[in-house]
Amino acid sequence: MIKLKRILCPTDLSTESDEALRYAVALAYAYEAELILLHCSQAEASDESGSSSDRGVSRLFTESLAPHIVATRQGNLNWRGVIIQEFSDVGQAIVAEADKQDADLIVMRSRRRPRAAILLGSTAETVSRSASCPVLVTHPREREWIGRSGDIDLRRILIACDFSPDSQLALNYGLSLAQEYQGEVHVLHVLAKTGHDEPELAWSNSTESSAYKFVAQKIQQSIPKEVFLWCKVVNVVRSGKTHNEVIAYARENEIDLICMGASGGDWSLSRAFGSNVDRVLREAPCPVFIARPVAVTGAMASA
Repeated sequence: MIKLKRILCPTDLSTESDEALRYAVALAYAYEAELILLHCSQAEASDESGSSSDRGVSRLFTESLAPHIVATRQGNLNWRGVIIQEFSDVGQAIVAEADKQDADLIVMRSRRRPRAAILLGSTAETVSRSASCPVLVTHPREREWIGRSGDIDLRRILIACDFSPDSQLALNYGLSLAQEYQGEVHVLHVLAKTGHDEPELAWSNSTESSAYKFVAQKIQQSIPKEVFLWCKVVNVVRSGKTHNEVIAYARENEIDLICMGASGGDWSLSRAFGSNVDRVLREAPCPVFIARPVAVTGAMASA
């Protein structure tokens, strides 16, 4: 099961940023985790110590939290605020603070500026490619699974599977979330249109039809048998461009959460149009959970 002790939520204290805060608060309540709010601001403090500025931001932290704290919930929300004023890059500052705080999950908002992000990247992409823990990214105009009352209604989870260690980690997270919230799991593998992009497929000399069958069987084998006792599992094999098929499937099937695995080696700044994860982050119709391999022992234990 997923174990979350510390959840880091970067915020610029805007209404838009507060939408990610709603997810962070709900998850902090659900897992009895400490919520750490992080604000990066290079504004000058009113005195040398910065105490006046810190007090003002702390007040804004409290105001941002207020709409998401539900009086009917048992127990108080365990939270604290952190302010960083010296940094050169916001994304790297968030990553460094997550390491410092030993965070188990980062929950953040993406502003969705795809054209600029293609060449320059975005803060969410920087954090997702560099963080030492999983990252949950929310977007404007998306399908939501945490209501205004803080209830978690996670019905359908899509797991992008390419049989790498990273995607296996994403599978573990997705299955655990599905078990906890009685959700439905959709496991999707995308074949290149030319077919036989997997090593096993190449040496097997499979035809296209048998390639689909081979991959479907491989997906089935990757899922623990006990999962089928408590969860509906839908295995899907498509062909095309991975990011296009993941996004299209999520839209067609009203998916609530996309889970993907991404290691540092999957990201390359020299690739002008980014990786599949970059593209999914920019266009997904629902929140995206990026599983990071280095977080296996810290935040996750298999059921």
